[in-house]
Amino acid sequence: MANRLVVAGLGYSGGAIAQEALAAGFSVTGTARDPARAAPPPGVAVVAFAEAARVIREATHLVVTAAPGEGGDPVLAAHADAIAQAPALRWIGYLSTTGIYGDRGGASVDEATAPAPGQERSKRRLAAEQAWRAAAAGRALDLFRVGGIYGPGRSSLDEVRAGTARRVLKPGHAFSRIHRDDIALAVVAAARRPDGVRVLHLVDDEAAASADMVAEAARLLGVAPPPALLFEDAAPRMSPMALSFWSENRVVTNAATKAALGIQWRCPTYREGLAAILAAGG
Repeated sequence: MANRLVVAGLGYSGGAIAQEALAAGFSVTGTARDPARAAPPPGVAVVAFAEAARVIREATHLVVTAAPGEGGDPVLAAHADAIAQAPALRWIGYLSTTGIYGDRGGASVDEATAPAPGQERSKRRLAAEQAWRAAAAGRALDLFRVGGIYGPGRSSLDEVRAGTARRVLKPGHAFSRIHRDDIALAVVAAARRPDGVRVLHLVDDEAAASADMVAEAARLLGVAPPPALLFEDAAPRMSPMALSFWSENRVVTNAATKAALGIQWRCPTYREGLAAILAAGG
């Protein structure tokens, strides 16, 4: 039987997943709110999200990238019946967030750590995970807890070029990140070797300070890094969303995930990630 993947949410990460899956031999269809405005990879079909029930019922694999709102998970809200009625559907992948672990004061969390979300958006993600556990109904399910996403067009390189980068110093504070193309690598690897219900961490091998990534981007571009700015001085000019990210500090590990999927990251740290973006013209 041909592997038929539906990517519910053909956005930044969803597009990369679709491209990776197509290269791996999947037949891929992505959903978009407005297909006319979508830019799918060549060979990937696009359907309107509201009209995706038929392709979901025919799918063997389903990836969900859409974030939940106050009303819950939008894919389940619109297409729970189609998912339940999909006779060949054998694997579901849900992109969640490492934010569900809340603030750990810089301590490490692994795939077996119990969630303790502090932010409302993280509480919604955990509720969505639980809803997908129920909706999977015995099918293989992977809950991908994703760190900070960067990649072409969305990295410190762009901020340094634009003059908007800030090298904020907060000693002891690190962020766990993942290159967009490594999200695609892991998701497709998981789809190809399903194994019950798993929690998988999509983070690279080195949690790092925000200031270090900005400094590396400046070095790669051959320009002076922006001046160092203490967090206490930067905070009054940060948005509420930015402050919420800085309010939580944890190191997310990935050893169990890489072992389960049999992979190594293409970009093990932000250094390789930024270099790859630059080399590709990004």
